[in-house]
Amino acid sequence: MIRKSPASDPQPFKGLTPEVVLDAAAAFGLDPDGRLFALNSYENRVYQLHAGERILVLKFYRPARWSDAQILEEHTFTAELAGAELPVASPLVFDGLTLLRYHEFRFACFPWLRGRAPELDAPQARQLLGRTLARLHQVGARRPFLVRPRIGIERFGWEARAQVLASPLLPEALAERYATVSGALLERVTAGFAAAGEVGAIRLHGDCHLGNLLWNEQGPAFVDLDDCAMGPRIQDLWMMLSGSAPEQQRQWGELLEGYSQFADFDLRELALIEPLRALRMLHHAAWVAHRWNDPAFPRAFPWIGEPRYWEGYVQDLLEQIEAIEDPPLLRGRA
Repeated sequence: MIRKSPASDPQPFKGLTPEVVLDAAAAFGLDPDGRLFALNSYENRVYQLHAGERILVLKFYRPARWSDAQILEEHTFTAELAGAELPVASPLVFDGLTLLRYHEFRFACFPWLRGRAPELDAPQARQLLGRTLARLHQVGARRPFLVRPRIGIERFGWEARAQVLASPLLPEALAERYATVSGALLERVTAGFAAAGEVGAIRLHGDCHLGNLLWNEQGPAFVDLDDCAMGPRIQDLWMMLSGSAPEQQRQWGELLEGYSQFADFDLRELALIEPLRALRMLHHAAWVAHRWNDPAFPRAFPWIGEPRYWEGYVQDLLEQIEAIEDPPLLRGRA
């Protein structure tokens, strides 16, 4: 088997020094005072910038990942959400522009949202989160994305599988087993989507996990819509469920209680939870393998270079096949 290196720019942000970031801010009249802090971000490069009394966030987009049109759809969607008084970080406008350029870099400027890590087991927290996501989805359902991607099996499943099989990170001794197990998993995913039927797709946050959620005095606030996409509503809900089957059932009941106050939910989408979890598992490994030449990735995910990681990962995929066949959220229910 011929193994190719991941097709990814090894130095996508070469030249993006702190001085360049500060100069980019100054070029758009932000008047930075020199305080600049790099924030955790792997796909893009994100900085907290102090400009006198203001605290801002500058996001520099990874070259060649999204087109200008796709980024602008993200910005338009975020502005719609903010206009509906939803708690999101919406890009600031400079002379009519939200997508800014400085030398070869594209970036956007956002207000700094204060908040803490969410504690979803606090009283009424999941109900409040459910209400807020329902409001977000009602805005998302008004019109479709035209150029943003759609969450689906081909991109997140088969293409991800092909990237892993082409990666030198996957040990030769495990390549055949990974191919067999991932193929079987994708067959179950395909069957799961077919069984759910046409559940519809709307504009979504797309990557709604706890790391992209803040909590303040008013409740949840959403950051980083970089992966917003068309997809089923459950995509923005299932990552808030964890633990044993009874725990997930309780958590879902709380989320749905809040969600139903502002929007209807098609219960057929529950059958998509474990297939969507499987796609995320496949896509995450492929994403890291594809970006491995970017120095930020080996530093952040050193274990992916070790054979024991892949042994455990293939076992996790096997267990996910079982989860699709016996979904924890529906386990024990009539």
